[in-house]
Amino acid sequence: MLYEKGIAFRFTLVLLSLVPLCVQHAPAMSSASQSHHSVFSFSDTWHVLGPFQTGTREATWGADPLEYLGGFRHLEYDPTATFWSSLPTNATASWNTTRPVRTTSDATSANASLSIAYSNVDWNFLKVIYGWAAVQYQAWVRGELVVGGNETQHVILHTDSILEFWVDDEHYFGGDYYSFRNAPPVIHLKPGSHKLDIRLVREVRAFGGILEPTIDVVVDVRRVSRSLELVKPGILMSDVVDGKLASPIASVYLINSGEEDIEIVDIQPSKLTSDNSFVGAQALLTEGINIGEQSQHTPPRVTLVAGQTRPIAFNISLPTHHDSVMEYEVTYRTLDGTDTTSTLRVSQALHYVSISEPHKITFLHPGGIVSYAMLRPPAKNATCLPGQTRLPVLLQFHGAAVEADLPQVNRALDPVSDLCAWVLFPTGVTSWSGDDWHNWGFADVEAAIAAIPDWIGNVGWSGLGVDTDRWIVSGHSNGGQGTYYALTHRPDKVLAAAPVSGYASIQKYVPYELWQPADPRRTGVISASLNSYRHEMLMPNAQGIPVQQQHGSMDGNVPAYHSRLLAEQLSRTGVIGRNPSYNEVEGREHWWPSVMTTPELVDFYYNQTKSKEKLPRKMVQFLLVVGDPGDMGGKNGIRVKRLEDPGRYGKVFVSGHSIKTSNIQDLEFDVALWNESVVLDGEELDLAGTAAAAVPSLTACKSVDGWDIRTTDTRVQRNGRQLGSMTAILRSHGPFVIRHSGSAHTSHIALQISRNLHQYFHADAVIVSSPSYTLPADTTGNVITLVTGSSPECIQSTFSIRVGESGVTLRGHRGQKQQYGDEATGTAFLQPLDGERLELVLWGTNEEGLRQAARLVPMLPGVGQPDFVILGESAKWKGIEGALAMGFFDANWRVTPSSVVESW
Repeated sequence: MLYEKGIAFRFTLVLLSLVPLCVQHAPAMSSASQSHHSVFSFSDTWHVLGPFQTGTREATWGADPLEYLGGFRHLEYDPTATFWSSLPTNATASWNTTRPVRTTSDATSANASLSIAYSNVDWNFLKVIYGWAAVQYQAWVRGELVVGGNETQHVILHTDSILEFWVDDEHYFGGDYYSFRNAPPVIHLKPGSHKLDIRLVREVRAFGGILEPTIDVVVDVRRVSRSLELVKPGILMSDVVDGKLASPIASVYLINSGEEDIEIVDIQPSKLTSDNSFVGAQALLTEGINIGEQSQHTPPRVTLVAGQTRPIAFNISLPTHHDSVMEYEVTYRTLDGTDTTSTLRVSQALHYVSISEPHKITFLHPGGIVSYAMLRPPAKNATCLPGQTRLPVLLQFHGAAVEADLPQVNRALDPVSDLCAWVLFPTGVTSWSGDDWHNWGFADVEAAIAAIPDWIGNVGWSGLGVDTDRWIVSGHSNGGQGTYYALTHRPDKVLAAAPVSGYASIQKYVPYELWQPADPRRTGVISASLNSYRHEMLMPNAQGIPVQQQHGSMDGNVPAYHSRLLAEQLSRTGVIGRNPSYNEVEGREHWWPSVMTTPELVDFYYNQTKSKEKLPRKMVQFLLVVGDPGDMGGKNGIRVKRLEDPGRYGKVFVSGHSIKTSNIQDLEFDVALWNESVVLDGEELDLAGTAAAAVPSLTACKSVDGWDIRTTDTRVQRNGRQLGSMTAILRSHGPFVIRHSGSAHTSHIALQISRNLHQYFHADAVIVSSPSYTLPADTTGNVITLVTGSSPECIQSTFSIRVGESGVTLRGHRGQKQQYGDEATGTAFLQPLDGERLELVLWGTNEEGLRQAARLVPMLPGVGQPDFVILGESAKWKGIEGALAMGFFDANWRVTPSSVVESW
């Protein structure tokens, strides 16, 4: 969050006036008056209805009060109509009109900027009671896009800061809430007027908490070629370091803007050097196959369905001559029955840097995409300890809405250029770090660390080596929160941590206060699905790790309360003892140029990079707290493999050789640290005897008969990457596979899911249309399956949830069956696949029910999706209270007691 929440350059593209809706806006220049040749124009007057309350991240669940009346799309503008609302004076919301702050239009594009505000809400008083949660609200706005001429126009639609909208009768959920512009929808518009209904959702994390509570959005339409295009200019590739390419892996982002599917045939250099020594760029086209095993002669081909955006990975190498630009040609063909191929030329200016400077490296994310990080190897003048041959990795996590390749990020540690460490600035894949450095984003961190040895080989590095299992973690704002995540989830790898201006958890940042009223059991399930990210609950895991906190006393973005709270929690673990290493910088706000190199932090970096402490630590007494074993590494050689009930925290208390557990099913012991007898929950276990089997780890398994030790675990249970709530689907090894029956409405929803995955995570997805729901051969990624009506064979017949023409059947934790018939409109649930893979099944009674279920595909962090949800019609306006059942699966994929199963 270097410039998070709209405070600085988060919304540089929206410089808007803050005018109440009830005040007439100054006339805006009409599109027609701007250009005599405009094909597109937005309406001069827009109709707005609101405001209505909404909670932090609640919009994903629906929770739209107007759905009780059939939805905004079915309402006509009526300035005399009133609607019940908890926010405005007299509990009354009504229609108003507004004019765009700015519109532009020309022969190929049009743009409208809207700024919505309300003067009939006492925001300041609400903030006194509810804090920042009070300035989050929702409304709807309706306008028109007029298409001129006599021909159908093919366009992409950018929706900056918008989560949900309708174009005529077509629904789009996901939008572009962070204004990434990664994956705009492709829309084909006939001449005439087209209705735009836009749901406006204001959230503090995106719009700010200390500014006026306006909602500022942009809609932007641009004509496309009806073919293959670059959705992002250039090529994602590494820098050239002292004449050598830091990494041979590159990627381009392509969009199919036509109405027919397109197949990528090849990617090759567009020209040869004068001596014909250019090594060809052999495509590593990723169709769910292990990239590292591609043949150099028969690359697999990639399909982009009509309207889809995909990242395409390929190998590159430098020419022998000192060129300034790399150029490639993407060869493709349209799958319209012809064999004609076309080419798309892409180019990228080469960036030459010294090996001593921070520079860009590329690598493969587990999801099969190319990502990048900025790396600064140890300086030649670094004064390291005698005999120190392998140095730790100093991680620097950036804040939200900034990129790691910006100087204010990767140059932040220039004042300590002689550190005895490999300094790595990861991206988390996107400028918002995908999911706040948690699941998808943290996998990117670990992949970046693992890429350092590859870099050493690529550039011929002869300096000090790297120890990829010794981390010093630091970061600012959202990166400070990411530092807490690393500290509490990888304690056996963290040598030290320095969180700066970080927040404790999403729930503490902006409380989940103004959600629609719900049974506390339902809100408890949502909260439990976020257990792994509540750092205020996980601080015991940091015991024994040196921590240096820092926060500006006047921080209006992330209040210093967060660091103060976690300092208090840390002090109770014995981490920082009676003299907390806590530095609150008087008079400083959220960010200042030397925020990462204050004297306290500089001393901390130097001291910890020279630490001789051995990892993993062997401690006499400690407490390990686990929210999700799928996210969690070991502490002091002990790792929790499974919880009895994933809806509750698991705890392991160790005192010498005595271990007590709560809600733990399986424990793994590192035999290098644990090779003697232990007393586990009062039962003595001989680890020494079992360790003689010469295995690196032992597993203690709990049953009704007590604990027993196993050297191998052959049980078919939920394991590894399958553990966790619905966000576990993001632990995909390879591109996602989205399969559906091939109908028009399932095709649209599948494309929308693919678009959202790429928009918010830069993820790749293979869309498979097949009535038999077959999967491509050699698929390695997780699967998302869309179903309406009857159940295909891919839905496991013995699973705890069954779907079909008669509705949804759920088998509860006592084995009892609960049947939901017409009252169940949709469901989303995880089920296992082989190789620790997962399938997310989305089912609806019809298109509307499937749309409702598809909203739950993980997209924004903090939403809180458990393992399964069965939705009723009222979820559209009640949110989670409209869920008929929701909860978790245990290690045997049975519904847990902590789940909510409502009789009907």
